[in-house]
Amino acid sequence: MTAPFDFTSSTASPMKTDIAIIGAGPGGYATALRAAELGLSVMLIERDSRVGGTCLLRGCIPSKALITASRTVDAVHDGARMGIDAQLTSIDATALGAYRQHAVDTETNGLAGLLAARHITLVHGTAGLAPDGTVTVTPAPHESQVRVGASLDTLEDAGDAVSIDATDVVLATGGRPRALPGMPFGGRVLDSTAALELGTLPQRAIIVGAGSVALEFASMWRAMGADVTLLVRHDTPLSHAHRRSAVVLTRELKRRGITIVNHAHVTAANQTSDGMNVTVTIDDNVGGTARTTSIDGDYLLVAIGRDPNTAWIGQAGIELDDAGLVVTDEHGRTNRPHVWAVGDITPGKQLAHRAFEQGIVVAESIAGMNPTAVDERTVPSVVFTTPEFASVGRTTDEAMQLDGCLEVRETIYPVMGNARMVMEQAGGSLSIVTGRLPGMPDRTVVLGVHIVAPLASELIGQAEQLIGNSIALDAAARLIQPHPTFSEMLGEALLKADGRPLNTR
Repeated sequence: MTAPFDFTSSTASPMKTDIAIIGAGPGGYATALRAAELGLSVMLIERDSRVGGTCLLRGCIPSKALITASRTVDAVHDGARMGIDAQLTSIDATALGAYRQHAVDTETNGLAGLLAARHITLVHGTAGLAPDGTVTVTPAPHESQVRVGASLDTLEDAGDAVSIDATDVVLATGGRPRALPGMPFGGRVLDSTAALELGTLPQRAIIVGAGSVALEFASMWRAMGADVTLLVRHDTPLSHAHRRSAVVLTRELKRRGITIVNHAHVTAANQTSDGMNVTVTIDDNVGGTARTTSIDGDYLLVAIGRDPNTAWIGQAGIELDDAGLVVTDEHGRTNRPHVWAVGDITPGKQLAHRAFEQGIVVAESIAGMNPTAVDERTVPSVVFTTPEFASVGRTTDEAMQLDGCLEVRETIYPVMGNARMVMEQAGGSLSIVTGRLPGMPDRTVVLGVHIVAPLASELIGQAEQLIGNSIALDAAARLIQPHPTFSEMLGEALLKADGRPLNTR
């Protein structure tokens, strides 16, 4: 093991370490924490002034804080149905912003404490990778010095360039929001970061996109009282997800007052003194004569995906695919020896929890262990709308296309047979895909679970365990679910799939 760099000494050059990690988001910090746990010296390099990356600073944590607040609004409005006379008098946008920031501060400070406790050296600056594998760090934007320290509280100036000699380098540079062609972000054209940091709540919001970010903002802003128009390119949001679940979620979002326009393409967006005017082409007949309309709103949120931060990585001789993503093997190795990649810059689902596991796999691989590679089929997807959407594993079509997969069947559970769903008066759906996998022809297993329901995010972890461990369907169906809970839906669906339904036909 290489000794940790003595950042108090100005004579140490270059800095030596076992692992240099570029990017302190979920993939980067998970790699750092696990590697340090295994006794390796680690340097974690980050351009931002705080650790955590998009997830903690500008994504998962602040957005879910606001979504939590919006559900309190929903609960107030729903009280009358249960005989509770509650009224919502106002929403204090300033206090709401402070609540969001408190959630971010709590998580990022906790992470910073973990990194310090594991003796991980932090380097604040912009990293580059030289042909010989040396990592060169220059000052972060708006800084004049690279700063190095054992914690965020003890960073010290280290000059206008720092060289790091690492045995292994891990790339974890994440991504950035994608803009509409010819329509850069700015003013009232928002990316997700700007939308989270608005000092006021929109009264009329126009959102372009059909994925989790677009749907979560649509659901949250609608709960907060905004008129929301969602512009979708295809015939439904989540067009690549489980079809039945996507259709049911679309129905529920419309039922909550969100206007969803399918087959819509933004052709122009003009900022006015107090809002946006957006020109939209709508192809109702898909290939027929399209019609053009204009929509007015306070803001235009563009949430059409994210692009990887890999331009400089490709210039460093790392192989990229056509989408600009880093090509790796299943354990994260790139085409250059001792250079690895994790997170949103690699092909696959751009999700924090996937990046966590990738980081663990890479750290253990570097340490000489033989970890099991990330199983992409067991990476759950969650959309924190109201109701929530959660999915893991294969759809029926995907299972049927798998060579050697036999007896594929989809079981649909009638969710209003669940007592908690009745109490909540929540629409939803639950589908289980089962079949016999190649190499295991003697037993039926769960291949996929797709849920639209309150707390679907909390149910999907149980489904992931069944799929990831290839639990036989009859054994899974015998697991006892507490009563009365939403989780009983999964238990009842498993019983139905096993041919012995109890409370359904």
